[in-house]
Amino acid sequence: MPVVTVLQGPRDIEKKRDLVARITDAFVEAYELPAETVQVWIQETPAESWSAAGKLIADS
Repeated sequence: MPVVTVLQGPRDIEKKRDLVARITDAFVEAYELPAETVQVWIQETPAESWSAAGKLIADS
């Protein structure tokens, strides 16, 4: 059973629904698995708790 973890900033629920459906479909197609076996975990990190290039995303 594949478990996919997505680390990202906050997104609205419609975008998350679309993302998990696409990820699931990709695993079903690539590995010929039943969709029921694919798990997708979304971890959202607020902009003040995430940085890139030495700067907080909140400051960008």
